[in-house]
Amino acid sequence: MKTGFFTDERCFWHAGGNYAFMTPVGGLVQPPAGSGLPENPETKRRLKNLIDVSGLASELHVTSAPEATREDLLRVHPAPFLDAFKDLSDAGGGEVGVRAPFGPGGYEIATLSAGLAKQALLEVLDGKLKNAYALSRPPGHHCTRDWQNGFCLLSNISIAVEAALSSKKASRIAVLDWDVHHGNGTEAVFYDRADVLTVSIHQERNYPSDTGFFKARGEGAGVGANLNIPLPPGTGHVGYLAAMERLALPAIRAFQPDAIVIACGFDPAAFDPLGRMMATVETFDAMTKQVMDLAHDVCGERLVMVHEGGYSEVYVPFCGHAVLARMSGSQISAADPFAERLRDRQPAARFDAYVDQLLSEMNNAL
Repeated sequence: MKTGFFTDERCFWHAGGNYAFMTPVGGLVQPPAGSGLPENPETKRRLKNLIDVSGLASELHVTSAPEATREDLLRVHPAPFLDAFKDLSDAGGGEVGVRAPFGPGGYEIATLSAGLAKQALLEVLDGKLKNAYALSRPPGHHCTRDWQNGFCLLSNISIAVEAALSSKKASRIAVLDWDVHHGNGTEAVFYDRADVLTVSIHQERNYPSDTGFFKARGEGAGVGANLNIPLPPGTGHVGYLAAMERLALPAIRAFQPDAIVIACGFDPAAFDPLGRMMATVETFDAMTKQVMDLAHDVCGERLVMVHEGGYSEVYVPFCGHAVLARMSGSQISAADPFAERLRDRQPAARFDAYVDQLLSEMNNAL
């Protein structure tokens, strides 16, 4: 079986309005020469371009998917929320929540983005694919049931997970979010649930600054089924792999899910404008191997990646290529042109020791 790669050109046509970085244009803020919002099509499009040019795409099952249906959406989002989103989209677009702008047709593109994630998960659960990657855009992990924010218009992974659970294709699913920002939306959707484990490794107090704390462990039936691993700015390759090995992976192993879904953000990478971490192509390759090994042990290798953040047009394609090559077992590589200089700039051993101590404190508190 092949690795699935779910993508659609229409997702690249999602538009975010007239922004300069994170600020609406106006007053003393002048329009940028580039693409405006950091969440723009280029990082995703260039990832697709790179796997085409390298030849990796020929070893993947590349396909699109239907839009998520109204029934799919209603398992996560209430009807008034969806109706208001659709009405504004039909009227030409606008902005909802916090930092969640969109243009005409934004509703349909968002349902397509969720549909890519849903189809990827269902086809892996059905045994049609070895594993899968959904190049979803707009992203979804900041969207709660009734509130859009942080570029996220629908909760893509939540919609996919609920579709899998309602179809009885799975009864327990683990979601691991390694985006640099806290996966507050996915956490909120499943916070009181025992059948979905949510784990988020993120830069502490980045975005949102008021969520993502270690002490948030779930509530009601979901107590213990949520784990936040906030890392200090500057955490690099060694710290990320330690966080995976010492906290995230043991939590998933203990949960014994039927499938693992990764909220795959590449914004922990060293060149990202919205993060202050020092992850590299090597880091994402190694973390992918870690979760693949775990999936082999606990859930029959059923693993799905859903694209979230990552805003360096230069570096994201190399990170994504490494992940897809690892998932598919391909020997085709796209060498990291920045590997040597980033290796030289990794945190000093004393900082790694500090991160190690933080992880020990979290582990002891579980």
